[in-house]
Amino acid sequence: MPERTVFQSNSQKRVIRLGPQATVRDAAGVMTRANCGSVLIMEPPDVLLGIVTERDLMTRVLAKGLDPETTTVRTVMTSHPVCVPPEMRVADAVLIMIERGFRHLPIVGPGSKILGVFSVRDALPREIGSALSLAEFNEQVNDALG
Repeated sequence: MPERTVFQSNSQKRVIRLGPQATVRDAAGVMTRANCGSVLIMEPPDVLLGIVTERDLMTRVLAKGLDPETTTVRTVMTSHPVCVPPEMRVADAVLIMIERGFRHLPIVGPGSKILGVFSVRDALPREIGSALSLAEFNEQVNDALG
């Protein structure tokens, strides 16, 4: 059975986005209504500036005692997020997530068109297992090469 691509496995088919001046409360509301763990921060026409995730809300807002009513998403977003092409295999995307500590990767197609966000939740257990095996292999090779 051929392995799925990140685009094929993407459960959130529409792009959830906000402008950089939106508040953290706006971001939390949008993510809650859409039942997703991230929102892309974009400027017109379709320029990706960053991403805000539920983890960002916890570590960059709540843990620091920032006011969600006045804090803008621009101040807490991850700027220039790592993006993946729609044809990337799920295991390869999960490997990036494991190695870089991410849980969300914007999917960007031809012409820098935003197609969605791949979430670790979109990966099947077998694909996560494949990525973990690959990560362990990479670590062993790096150890061997010094």
